[in-house]
Amino acid sequence: MDRSTLTSVFLCLQIMIVAQNPAYFGGGGDSNVVVTSSPVFHDTIWPDSALASHTINGRGMLADYFDAARFLTQASIGFEPSHVESVLSLGFEGWIDDQFAKPVENVLPKTESIFDMLADSLTAAGMSAEIPRRPTWKHFNYAWWEINTMNEDLLRHKVAATLSEILVVSRLSELGEYGDGLAGYYDVLLDQAFGNYRDLMYDVTLHTCMGFYLSHLNNPKTIDSIGQHPDENYARELMQLLTIGLYELNLDGTRKTNGGEDIPTYDNVDINQFAKVLTGLGIGDVIPELLDPNNSYDDTAHFGMGLWKANVVVPMRMYENDNPNTTWVDEDQHEDGQKFLLNGFVVPDGQQGLDDINDALDNLFNHDNIGPFIAYRLIQRLVKSNPSPPYVSRVAQAFNGTGQFGTIRGDMKSVIKAILLDEEAREASYQLSDIHSKLKEPLFRYTQFSRAVEKANPNNFYWNIGYSFFEDTRQAILASPSVFNFFLPDDVPNGEINDMGLVAPEFKIHDSRTSVGYMNNVYRWTQSWGEIMGTWEGDIMNNTEVTWVIDDLLGIVHDSEIYINWLDQYLLGGQMTDKTRMVLRNALNSFDPNIEWHDYQENRVRLGMYLALIAPEYSIMR
Repeated sequence: MDRSTLTSVFLCLQIMIVAQNPAYFGGGGDSNVVVTSSPVFHDTIWPDSALASHTINGRGMLADYFDAARFLTQASIGFEPSHVESVLSLGFEGWIDDQFAKPVENVLPKTESIFDMLADSLTAAGMSAEIPRRPTWKHFNYAWWEINTMNEDLLRHKVAATLSEILVVSRLSELGEYGDGLAGYYDVLLDQAFGNYRDLMYDVTLHTCMGFYLSHLNNPKTIDSIGQHPDENYARELMQLLTIGLYELNLDGTRKTNGGEDIPTYDNVDINQFAKVLTGLGIGDVIPELLDPNNSYDDTAHFGMGLWKANVVVPMRMYENDNPNTTWVDEDQHEDGQKFLLNGFVVPDGQQGLDDINDALDNLFNHDNIGPFIAYRLIQRLVKSNPSPPYVSRVAQAFNGTGQFGTIRGDMKSVIKAILLDEEAREASYQLSDIHSKLKEPLFRYTQFSRAVEKANPNNFYWNIGYSFFEDTRQAILASPSVFNFFLPDDVPNGEINDMGLVAPEFKIHDSRTSVGYMNNVYRWTQSWGEIMGTWEGDIMNNTEVTWVIDDLLGIVHDSEIYINWLDQYLLGGQMTDKTRMVLRNALNSFDPNIEWHDYQENRVRLGMYLALIAPEYSIMR
């Protein structure tokens, strides 16, 4: 709501209704309504005039702005007012098309650049012995935050972050020492965010980090005489978590039944057959700089080799008997023979190993389950926790290439449009019910705030270690505790939500400890120096902290109502309730300019932001 709605003082309001067309205050149909008022009010430090016409034409309600902000809360991990104006200018679908056309800003180059910069700083400080062998999760984290503080490809990064919670690898493993691998994996998600899910399945399956995390790296063929059998971990999770799920689904995501019983999609025999397909993959290449001149064993990539000297950003290689690059003995590790997969499909004997893998991925990609399975999970991450079956069906049709937005199976652009432009995502009426909502993940509450406000770093570094935040909220990018993500799609807290038959996955990491932990972090961001981001580089670099710049807000907070409206518009998306408004009003007005003249404005700015960021309206997406 802008200043005009609050300050216009009516002397006379003349309404003429022609041809029985009704007029609604703030709801349109006002072309024949004449509004007269006292002279236009204009605050000396507020840019907008309080025009009388704004009391009825809807501009004072900022409905379009709030709709655009709601859209960006779904379509980005954080945005600025200029991005809202872009949505208003281009329209929802036009903005999506514009985002599709923007070049990708990958994380690996930035990770390597930051690693080199910090290595130089350590050398300059006489601490070269402390330079790690390669980038770690810290360097990846710095790069991810810097990019997502400055980038314009907002939608691509939101989809990549969403996919990272479905196709999970985690730094909470030995991968934490391979920040180049984490960055390379995240770049796969970025590159395929607007690509095809089938290509994403292939790239993820062959990525060294996924191979290590789910143990199909160096997965050997069957040799019964020595009790050697393929590892089944990735074969199981590929089906359960990445493609088709545990039970047969209808197009709308509901489970098919047989005699009242759910129908499993696969069994242990199927897992065994897929595991045979996923044999023979090993390290694709080594990094020359990491080779040990005193140990030639790992001078070249070979089956059984670990990550220590591996180039973890190139795909894994298939080691089989006719591979011309195979120079080591016992490297024929892909299992020959037929493999019997789902729905009667048979992988023929005598193929190349990668052909076997492609056949297996095709078998899953063409399964009836994959459309509704992936649709449901993407909707949950982007829009709402409990999408209706018709909503899931519409998105699944887009995945299948039969929906409104495309004709290519697995096309992510079609799926993204189907999710973000659906009536359940866009129609304002869905905001009226709690059922059509979701708890915003703490990481994305953090990124939304950090992107929305003015901030500064003397070196223009926007690095963030975020470790205290991770410790307090149990969430950071690529830091899931397991392959099952931070929470499962069907997680639900006990109580009213469970009693209603609904789910609320994000509450899995929202408890008495983490909720207070989040508030403590908000206090650190907003109080004192207002440090939004920090690093672990204080021993070798100065001024690496990113601070909140409040100068512009100091100019408006002399009138607490103006600042409250600013918080509602730019942080809460117009969702502020009367109760929260009253809490803010009482808190801000407790700083009396006649008593604390020297700092009442700063106190109002900092306390108001703190209260807004811990308000329910900020944490809940509708």
